[in-house]
Amino acid sequence: MLVYLRVFKESFSFALNALRNNKLRTFLSLLGVTVGIFSIIAVLAAVDSLDKNIKDSLSGLDKNTIYLSKFSFGPTEVPRWQRDNFPQTDYDDYEYIRRNVPNIEASAYVIFGGNETVRYQAETVSGVNVTPVSNEIYTIEDFKIGEGRFYSELESETGAPVIVLGANLAENLFGTSNPLGKQIRVYGRKLSVIGVLKKVGAGLGDSPDDRAYVPANFVRRFRNGGVNGLPGAVIIKPEEGVDIGAFESVLKQKFRAFRGLKADEDDNFFVNKISGLVSFVDAIIGTLNLVGWVISGFSLLVGGFGIANIMFVSVKERTNLIGIQKSLGAKNRFILFQFLFEAVILAVVGGLVGLLFVWIIAMVMNGVVGEDFEFVLSFGNMFLGFALSTFIGLISGVIPAISASKLDPVEAIRTGM
Repeated sequence: MLVYLRVFKESFSFALNALRNNKLRTFLSLLGVTVGIFSIIAVLAAVDSLDKNIKDSLSGLDKNTIYLSKFSFGPTEVPRWQRDNFPQTDYDDYEYIRRNVPNIEASAYVIFGGNETVRYQAETVSGVNVTPVSNEIYTIEDFKIGEGRFYSELESETGAPVIVLGANLAENLFGTSNPLGKQIRVYGRKLSVIGVLKKVGAGLGDSPDDRAYVPANFVRRFRNGGVNGLPGAVIIKPEEGVDIGAFESVLKQKFRAFRGLKADEDDNFFVNKISGLVSFVDAIIGTLNLVGWVISGFSLLVGGFGIANIMFVSVKERTNLIGIQKSLGAKNRFILFQFLFEAVILAVVGGLVGLLFVWIIAMVMNGVVGEDFEFVLSFGNMFLGFALSTFIGLISGVIPAISASKLDPVEAIRTGM
């Protein structure tokens, strides 16, 4: 055992000396592996970060939450021309579902908001996603109020001119002053600010911090969201513990009857579940990971070939030294470990430098973006980078190392002279 440890130690020392004596060659070899490991880990970390931030934005919603509308959240076999002819989901649909479908804990009607300009005195914020929605959305999305309150059922039913602001929007309009009770202009009309949501950070799409919420019936006074205006949807949260499959079947059956669809006619609506959206997101993330591996793999492959090439050159240059070492009694395994360690050290150091660059970028991005987007560099990805670099070093160095260990001492000395 001690003999093997001594062989390892001496081989490692020879490898380090060889790397120190060829600094430019060492640097170029490190660069190839560094770029490869950086590319792969950076892509994986970016995709993991995107996945985490999207999942976090959906965490406030029950996975069984259903969006009933003319649009599909994911891929569908229904042709585009047929989908375009589906009727809009309007307020009457919402009223029917709320009153006739059993086992519903909460339901809301939403008109998918467009970008509006919000004004308060001299302050103007453009491109704000103002979402007209009934008051039940407060329960479904589990909103947290920072100041004031959300609008009541009565205000929702009567279409009261009230508005609830996201945290960032309130700050942009009012700064440090209290926004409650202030009059702002949206849609060219005056609305009273009754509440401000707690800051939540980035979400799926635009952040709730940058949005505003108004009663859907307020907008329905001057915009027919079901026909000529913005598209609508019914959001449904089933009761806890209900069989979601049976609930979905009852919902479809009753809604088809309400729309007068015959047994041989296809649905003219989509039942979208949050769980289905999560699965769709997982599929996209998986595709992004695969594409990232393929693209970054080429960089890592180039780095591996670079190390292998350098190692063959190193064996050629040190042929005479190898012959002398073997003539003095050096075993084949000593020569093999010497070159193998050299390749592994190159790859591991290059991989660690690549990981360091990814870590620096992660810290910079988290410092710049802040709470809006968290860049995640997980221990799993760091370990993967280290393992990959070690593996590349072993694969790239094993053939040159074996060829060096099998050299005949006499021929090696003669060839190297």
